[in-house]
Amino acid sequence: MRRHSTTTGAALALAAGALAAGAPALAPAAHAVTPATATISADCGGFGSGRGTLTATQSGTAVTFTVTSAAITAPVSLGKDTVTSTLTLVKAGGGTVAFTGRANPAMAAGAPVEVGPLRGTVAPGDRLEAHGGSLRLTAFGLTATCTAAGPQSPGPFVFD
Repeated sequence: MRRHSTTTGAALALAAGALAAGAPALAPAAHAVTPATATISADCGGFGSGRGTLTATQSGTAVTFTVTSAAITAPVSLGKDTVTSTLTLVKAGGGTVAFTGRANPAMAAGAPVEVGPLRGTVAPGDRLEAHGGSLRLTAFGLTATCTAAGPQSPGPFVFD
């Protein structure tokens, strides 16, 4: 009886190992956006202006962006997930793509602004640029719209 149990256990261990070894072949292909991070010079009117950073993450056609800026600051204390944001990027060849969300860390008045992840979808080969687009932030009924003063650096986001 003991021998049968050991043989069955070994067979199960071998089967599990074979499945684990085959798992990477079954996993979806990784996608990457290039560059992963870009900087812009943004003008947010009375809410401030200066350098900002856009950070992108891609998983298939799903993309998230996080936007941060030490030059643009929170006008009042903001609780976690109280800012509704829309990042609109310009598509090479025409059109725009919007990334939206209600996600932000808690921010004290005067703290650097950070929003995201802002979610949207892309098609393989899409090239997106901040210049000509906008970032719209809404909290407590107040809306700030930021625009890029020039092209982002480095170049446009290119999606696999």
